[in-house]
Amino acid sequence: MNSNPQPAFSGGGNIALKIPRFRFAETVVFYRDTLRLPHLGQRDTSYVFQFGTMRLWLDEVPHYSQTDVWLELSTNDLEEAVDYLTASQTPIRDELAPLGDFRGHWIFDPAGVVHLLSQHEEMQTV
Repeated sequence: MNSNPQPAFSGGGNIALKIPRFRFAETVVFYRDTLRLPHLGQRDTSYVFQFGTMRLWLDEVPHYSQTDVWLELSTNDLEEAVDYLTASQTPIRDELAPLGDFRGHWIFDPAGVVHLLSQHEEMQTV
């Protein structure tokens, strides 16, 4: 048995742009009308577009003053990944945003970029 498990990580299927309300409408127009990316649907105040092999979520955030990029990070074993990241001084930050029934966790990279850590088979859908 491996005493120091090493989970596998890869980019997930989602990118989210957290956009201030005052820039949101023009940003939706840019991706929908200017770039003409395929629109996959809406959920609450989010628009979802096909972005190559990924889904691009445009999320309206009323209290933001600038746009943030949030990434999805997939792993083959969620519990093992949490143990590994915690041991590597990467704290779990689930207070950031509710995940509801979605099995995952929020983490930050050292530069402050938010990542949604999820297991491979648990892909978010519109």
